[in-house]
Amino acid sequence: MTDTEQQPQNTETSPTMAKSMLRSIIGLGIFAIVTAGLIALTQLSTADRIEEQVRLARSKALFEISPLNEHNNDLLNDAFTLQAQTLGLTSAEQAFIAKQDGLPVALILPVIAPDGYTGSIRLIVGIDVSGSIQGVRVTEHRETPGLGDKIDLKKSDWILGFEDKSLSRPGTEGWQVKKDGGEFDQLTGATITPRAIVRAVFRALRYFQENQAALLAQQPGTHFQAGMHSDG
Repeated sequence: MTDTEQQPQNTETSPTMAKSMLRSIIGLGIFAIVTAGLIALTQLSTADRIEEQVRLARSKALFEISPLNEHNNDLLNDAFTLQAQTLGLTSAEQAFIAKQDGLPVALILPVIAPDGYTGSIRLIVGIDVSGSIQGVRVTEHRETPGLGDKIDLKKSDWILGFEDKSLSRPGTEGWQVKKDGGEFDQLTGATITPRAIVRAVFRALRYFQENQAALLAQQPGTHFQAGMHSDG
């Protein structure tokens, strides 16, 4: 068979191959789009679940600090946003006012201890109007399992040691772990983690003392920043 005889066959095959390649490209494009969409949906779903778990943990911790028999307002709705470097906050976060018959009885502050052993430790610190701690709870951390994670009430009762403490009880020098000459126990095999929390709680008490009147006067949905507050 000569080259001249082969030419018509090649002319007929080329469009078929082109169509096949085009179908493959379109198919791969659709596959890539669908795959990317599924990955995005999975990531979004996972992020939503994580955020929901954090929210539920915080809500549970709020009511552990200020039980329903100690206030009669809707604690979750009497919230305002707060931004304070003193508390370790890098962005605005919610604070909550517990009230009894319309009068503030306690404030629950968001606090971050930035110097944990493996990273930042998120806390909420409840302080009553007398300046005494109602309770402290860890809402998020990445501390070492079996050591630093004993800051979690599910692991040990160490966190309960802050209850009824204030700036004057045990006094400035006492607001350290025992290894540093203070009154708070360190955890067996872990000193950095409790040291970070003790410091963070102490800073929260001082912040409350310096801004108490303005903090307790905040209305739901307002924003507070030390030295200024507004209805925005």
